[in-house]
Amino acid sequence: MTAEPFRIEIDEADIADLRERLRRTRWPEAETVADWSQGIPLGYVQELCRAWAEDYDFGFGARLNAFPQFRDTVDGLGIHFLHVRSPEPGAFPLVLTHGWPGSVLEFLDVLGPLTDPRAHGGDPCDAFHVVAPSLPGFGWSDKPAEAGWGVERIARAWDRLMVSLGYERYGAQGGDWGSAVSGALGEVARERVAGVHVNMASAPSGVFDDPTPEELAAAEASKEFARTGRGYSGQQATRPQTLGYGLTDSPAGQAAWIAEKFWAWTDNDGHPEDALSRQQMLDIISAYWFTASATSSARLYWESFGAFRRQVTAPSGVSVYPREISRPSRREAELGYLDLRWYEQLPRGGHFAAMEQPESLVAQIRGFFRLVR
Repeated sequence: MTAEPFRIEIDEADIADLRERLRRTRWPEAETVADWSQGIPLGYVQELCRAWAEDYDFGFGARLNAFPQFRDTVDGLGIHFLHVRSPEPGAFPLVLTHGWPGSVLEFLDVLGPLTDPRAHGGDPCDAFHVVAPSLPGFGWSDKPAEAGWGVERIARAWDRLMVSLGYERYGAQGGDWGSAVSGALGEVARERVAGVHVNMASAPSGVFDDPTPEELAAAEASKEFARTGRGYSGQQATRPQTLGYGLTDSPAGQAAWIAEKFWAWTDNDGHPEDALSRQQMLDIISAYWFTASATSSARLYWESFGAFRRQVTAPSGVSVYPREISRPSRREAELGYLDLRWYEQLPRGGHFAAMEQPESLVAQIRGFFRLVR
């Protein structure tokens, strides 16, 4: 394996094509309610797409190009990754894995503090060498041409990548699909993975005869998510190809499909831009559009939707944000993470912790890995 340096370049012709498509969008009629209960409102999607075409700087590539990026062939597939080495000699290797509808762009605000804590008011003993790969079918990694790229295979590929970079012992961290991949890494490479930290923990709920008020509240939220919020995953887990035609052809459709999750899964006061900047949202949406990865990213659900339910035996840390999709109590988390060494509930934040609450997530990662590094 020989990693080659990589830079993101966006062709002006592709930007012009996006703008033309947005101008020619055939819009549906408006929703018949005054809230988001039927989906993302027409007026907001139109404004978001107007801003994408007219105001957005298309600088997401430059924002990533500020960090060292590479591509390498791992298990026959081209994998894109950030590799940001710390200036500290005792830094600990850490592989960060994003999820859907995420991207390595999520990590822009945590890379500096994680790799160079001294420069960000932290303790240099907490420094990490960070490797952040794009999942297969996401971003600038290749799209698998055959079935079989599920969570366990991805975890094995990540281990091969880390070893090829010279890291014989390392930690794993992630949210969403990144939590599943990180947990799987703790199983397939247990001799090398010192610990697993997740900011979206999957654990059994409703199993205790004496549920606490917080467990009852989390169970109720889970029921509501199953009733009103799980349709996207049902489609992606069963018919990702069918979904992909519309999202790959229509930038307005791609924007709406992702932006709705920024509303539903962040700790906001009713509007997604309470939690994330419009630039952050359009950076992520642009990454999916310009790489045409709506279909290939959705296939991970088809491949591995049940992988979230596996138990993790590696030393683990769980950080629970109040607007996360799943919010297990400590005793529930212990059923999914059998060697749980760190558990904290945070006061603010949601599913996209690295973008919503970067300082908090950095503190959580540092705290857990002090126990196992």
